[in-house]
Amino acid sequence: MTGAIPGMGGEGEAPVFAEPWQAQAFAMTLRLHEQGCFTWPEWTAVFSRELKAGSGAPEDYYRCWLAALETIVAKKGLLDATDLVDRRDAWERAARATPHGQPIVLGRDRA
Repeated sequence: MTGAIPGMGGEGEAPVFAEPWQAQAFAMTLRLHEQGCFTWPEWTAVFSRELKAGSGAPEDYYRCWLAALETIVAKKGLLDATDLVDRRDAWERAARATPHGQPIVLGRDRA
């Protein structure tokens, strides 16, 4: 019964996350913050810069969110730039290899 919660896709209202990856990026950001990997002011500064550099289109909001997450993860040394590129490439390969409607699983492209 998400309609009782504002912003959660009630009648005539779009859901907060249009794609599963958006929810995952959001959840990863919150988890890393909870683990003390960065402060919320650090996060908002990085995210604000990405939003200002973006197009301002609503559909770009979570692309900016993801870019900010990648930036802060690299800045904090949680994942180096090479690992980040490798992970992004693996994700894209797995997404292409995944049948529509199925969860994306890293390594699926090797099956």
